[in-house]
Amino acid sequence: MKLSRKNGLRASAIGALVVSGALVLSACGSDNNTETPAKEGGTKTSAAASNIACEGAKGKLLAAGSSAQRNAMDLWVKNFQAACEGVEINYQGIGSGGGITKFNQGQVAFAGSDSALKEEEVAESQKICKGGTGINLPMVGGPIAIAYKLDGVDNLVLDASTIAKIFDNKITKWNDPAIAKLNPGAKLPDSTIQAFHRSDESGTTQNLGKYLSTAAPADWKHDPKSKSWPAQGGQAANGSSGVATAVKDTEGSISYMELSYATANKSSTVSINTGAAAPVAASSENASKAIAAAKVKGTGNDVALSLDYKTKAEGAYPIVLVTYEIACDKGNKAETLPTLKAFLNYTVSEEGQKVLADAGYAPLPAEIAAKVRAIVPTLS
Repeated sequence: MKLSRKNGLRASAIGALVVSGALVLSACGSDNNTETPAKEGGTKTSAAASNIACEGAKGKLLAAGSSAQRNAMDLWVKNFQAACEGVEINYQGIGSGGGITKFNQGQVAFAGSDSALKEEEVAESQKICKGGTGINLPMVGGPIAIAYKLDGVDNLVLDASTIAKIFDNKITKWNDPAIAKLNPGAKLPDSTIQAFHRSDESGTTQNLGKYLSTAAPADWKHDPKSKSWPAQGGQAANGSSGVATAVKDTEGSISYMELSYATANKSSTVSINTGAAAPVAASSENASKAIAAAKVKGTGNDVALSLDYKTKAEGAYPIVLVTYEIACDKGNKAETLPTLKAFLNYTVSEEGQKVLADAGYAPLPAEIAAKVRAIVPTLS
């Protein structure tokens, strides 16, 4: 299935549905399934689990992929299993790339991914989805924060060009003129920037690359589709928790991660100079203003979204991601299909989306959620 880039459906309603101040997406990448997300207070449980429709769900359902959605998955799974006796859902947060690989090898019923399937991955899925194909079903979205540790500098401002040059090892000192120009009056030290990136395949890495290649194409010439870190230099750490810990523990450091990790570690985050009247801070509310401009680029039952990384709208934070569930539209295994449909029906339902706020996520915009709700019951 070739994904079309044009579709009139817009996610115009997201601003009204995003909970202001939410921490949003937790980890993305190949963090292991036992990793505790860096979020104080833990995950809350829905009191309305008994309202979940089990719809023939039974037995074990295996899934794997992005840990950006793992906090939400943990909550959804707990609620669903409490309501549906005898059902066991095992979601492994091994990273977007790992999840898609397992899905296309027929090892899991669905995969979580922070980026839509590539065309070659869609083609590969057709070997597993007998008579069908893998489709992208968005579930949640939020900002990717640029977190840093620099004593005496609490309100750092960067733009796409400087971020690209920092992570491409072209700006190596904190008092570089490009950084100083964006931060007049800041006491920037003459010290080396310690830039950290993900060592594992990550949808967060890919989304950052899409932003940089779109907003700063002259300074970031790497493959924007790559889930592996494409640039030379810098230091690698495994998973979002790895880069978050590296920033927390290293003076002069900088990296990219989901906002909840930076918030829980009390790390400072960069405000982005987008060309709007004022720099834009990383927050779920500000990210929603950018996601509001998303368009559906998928065709048929595919709901892959195209994000506007070059937005200059006031208060719109441009480094965002939407995380998907990848499933077969047709050709699902008969023994797991009822559980797959019942579980995804719950996760995209109004009840399932409402509990996201407690886990620090931003619910889907109403228009997109309605489209996904119409598709899930048709899976076969």
